[in-house]
Amino acid sequence: MVEVARTAGGGNAPVETTTDRFRADVLEPSIRQVVLVDFWAPWCGPCKQLAPIIERLVAATGGKAALVKMNIDADPLIADQLGIKSIPAVVAFQRGRPVDGFVGALPESQIKGFLERLVGPIEDTADALEAALAMIAMGDIAAAEQVLGELATGEPPDHKAAAVLARLYVEEARYDEARALLDSLSDALRRDPEVAAAAAALENAQRAKDLGEIEELRARVNFEPNDFQAYFDLALALNAKGLREEAADALLEIFRRDRSWNDDGARKQLVQFFEEWGPMDKATIGARRRLSALLFS
Repeated sequence: MVEVARTAGGGNAPVETTTDRFRADVLEPSIRQVVLVDFWAPWCGPCKQLAPIIERLVAATGGKAALVKMNIDADPLIADQLGIKSIPAVVAFQRGRPVDGFVGALPESQIKGFLERLVGPIEDTADALEAALAMIAMGDIAAAEQVLGELATGEPPDHKAAAVLARLYVEEARYDEARALLDSLSDALRRDPEVAAAAAALENAQRAKDLGEIEELRARVNFEPNDFQAYFDLALALNAKGLREEAADALLEIFRRDRSWNDDGARKQLVQFFEEWGPMDKATIGARRRLSALLFS
């Protein structure tokens, strides 16, 4: 069990309480704010489905509500006293007493409605992020950047919004802004796959920015087929234009002909492409398969 602040309002992470601490963790804080108690157990699949949704929605209340979790396997007394027969079960406390609750992994919209009845309207960052993505799809980039910026610099920062915003900056060649945004995130958030992918996109774009036009690089390769640096530069330039499969082809050609070139540089750059593109991208899947064939041939 991870130790967190001993008051329900002491941070964004939910408190894991016990019967002995229930008064300090739930009843006393409920004098100041709504406290939700999520009754769960490690074996409960629906509990695991509910947890991230309710944690995010409670965080979106901006301190109007706090979340406390209670493992009924380890500590069943409170649940028995409240007559809880099924989990997940969520009970809301105000002014030291239970006032509302629900049972089961409800749809997110219903959970949000439940919370809003207790604390008033809340702005869910997922809704704002979805709106920003819709703005991007419609071409309203400036408006999307404003929304994403608010989410990415909020408390806590929204890592998904930061990743999307950083990629927008990269596409607009605003590399310094992308770097500043990514550097502002915590180490934990920078390890998130989407944020790491945005960071890889930034590194790749910066390497490609002064390489010249693709046709010039193709001409270099055709003129001197053994110029592996030309192949490498071509791969970076192709990737910058979204030509992922061709970019992978150029690096795989280097690796096929000289695995040790530039201290395994072709394979290392290909791995960074994979990080930028994501594991399920068509180009990633195809290039990984071909790289594995070359490695074990």
